[in-house]
Amino acid sequence: MIQKRDLVAGLAAIIAAAFSLFHLWSSFGGTLATLQQNYIHLAFALVLVFLTHPAFRPGTRLERARWAVDGPLAALSVVIGVYPVIHFLDIAMRGAGDPTGLEVWLGLAATLIIIEATRRMLGWALPIMAIVALAYAFLGPDLPGIFAHRGFSLERVSATLYLTTSGIAGTPLQVSATYVAIFVIFAAFLDVSGAGKFFIDWSHASLGWMRGGPAKVAIAASALMGTVSGSAVANTVATGTFTIPIMKRSGMSPAFAGAVEATASSGGQIMPPVMGAAAFIMVEILGISYTQVMVAAAIPAVLYFLAVFAMVDFEVAKQGIRGLSRAELPDSWAIFRGGWYLLAPLVVLIYLLVGIEYTPTKSAFFAVLTVVAVSFLGAATRMGPARIWEALRQGGMAILETACVCACAGIVIGILMLTGLALRLSGIMIDLAGGSLILLLLITMVVSVILGMGLPTSAVYVILAILVAPAMIEVGVNPLAAHMFIFYFGVLANVTPPVAIAAYAGAGIAGADPTKTGIIAFRLALAGFILPFMWVYEPALLMQGEPSRIIMACISGVVGILALSAALQSYLFGRQATWWERLLLGAGALCLIKPGWVTDLIGVGLLASAIASRFYFTAAVPRAPTAGTVK
Repeated sequence: MIQKRDLVAGLAAIIAAAFSLFHLWSSFGGTLATLQQNYIHLAFALVLVFLTHPAFRPGTRLERARWAVDGPLAALSVVIGVYPVIHFLDIAMRGAGDPTGLEVWLGLAATLIIIEATRRMLGWALPIMAIVALAYAFLGPDLPGIFAHRGFSLERVSATLYLTTSGIAGTPLQVSATYVAIFVIFAAFLDVSGAGKFFIDWSHASLGWMRGGPAKVAIAASALMGTVSGSAVANTVATGTFTIPIMKRSGMSPAFAGAVEATASSGGQIMPPVMGAAAFIMVEILGISYTQVMVAAAIPAVLYFLAVFAMVDFEVAKQGIRGLSRAELPDSWAIFRGGWYLLAPLVVLIYLLVGIEYTPTKSAFFAVLTVVAVSFLGAATRMGPARIWEALRQGGMAILETACVCACAGIVIGILMLTGLALRLSGIMIDLAGGSLILLLLITMVVSVILGMGLPTSAVYVILAILVAPAMIEVGVNPLAAHMFIFYFGVLANVTPPVAIAAYAGAGIAGADPTKTGIIAFRLALAGFILPFMWVYEPALLMQGEPSRIIMACISGVVGILALSAALQSYLFGRQATWWERLLLGAGALCLIKPGWVTDLIGVGLLASAIASRFYFTAAVPRAPTAGTVK
């Protein structure tokens, strides 16, 4: 007898596959009008959330009452999505200034349902922010000082959020309904084809012999997986299942193994060509091409992974953790020969984006077709009907989190723009910083990381792009550098305690204490915290400017990152660094942040002094241990 649970799972699979097919069709044939595209996307996502995330936990006495709650919510989600699609022309002609009574109630229902769906997917952080924003819209006249406004009626708030592209169906949801959806589907096809396994196996065979090799395998595999996953937690789980046990077997503690994986996986969101959802939102806000964002992110991504690589290398060197023997490792060349064709979809994607300058959506569509085509070059990767169905199902399910986040963020942004608070906050931040750029950057960093502790990176970026980025641009920061700054620190929040989401995922796989894992992950990522400041002062790191300046900025960045890593890890040329050497290394790295011959020469001089000290005091300082366990 077929269980009701199986029927629900089957129905969800069909809807998820249809969700993917809709986005494949619209990516190739062209998207619909904004309201239509966004609300079809949202309707699919909300229905799937209520089918797959029940109101009551399975096995409890209330489980039988689930459909008394989830059934009506799923049905109402369809109505909410279908109404703007059918009445699109009428809404466009009337605008939001004259809503019907039905539209007001549908807008209210849409707002509440989105908040509930987001709560089920991600917890309370973003829903609480949306609820506070809604309360602010109505309580404005009773608030003091700069927070006061004239207040708005229920009809005005509901219509603005539901019927315009300044609310629920605004830029974040538009990005989710176009760019993000098709790239998530592309990642699902790659995963089902076996590309993810190929990336991990190839990294393991190529780097496993190095000092602390398993940890470096985790970094390389996470960088490769990050090119297609764009999610810190998903990347941690996907690669960590393989890399964390190997790191533990090589002598690393569970907490360190989970921290390495989480820190490396977080960088996936800034790793071209796919990156995370926030990168696509940046395209819409700045009005630039995705290729420009992808190119700008290339050097920072390489420097981030270099920083993590250096931090891990110095740590395992101090502890004497060796790599695996060659006999324990598979032949890397044999693995590459067996799966090289799985790199073809990424090559096609980059060529279409950069070479031919196709739109991101159409480029991703053809990349999906390439995955299916090249999969037939190997028996183990061949994508027949069953695998294609599974890829469509996985793709549809993987879109849910981003869709909910973007819709809920749209509520917050809609209220901020309606009340004018977004414009006022930029001035407040500039006044608070007293006109100092470095102080404004530090304030922005703290705000970005705090928000990122409870919110996904895309939600953090959207909110900060409205509230904070204008203040940075107003004091002279390059617009792309400003947006990359807040994007980057939203990513680093995934490994910043007390709510280090990616580190907690790594701790779960490693069987380690989440708090300890989060602290270690934060320490491993510390060298990367300098990077955003570097490109604010020197946009050449974002490929802005003359080639000679870009080259010099890269050299300065590499030297600064390595020096800072050595200072933080207290390790220099095979030995424990002294306190004054750490001071020289750290000061030299900081001098390299600001461009200019004077600061660069001072920085190089300080680093040279540290190196000279290292060799002068060699006999007085003990060598690192030859064996041990990384704590």
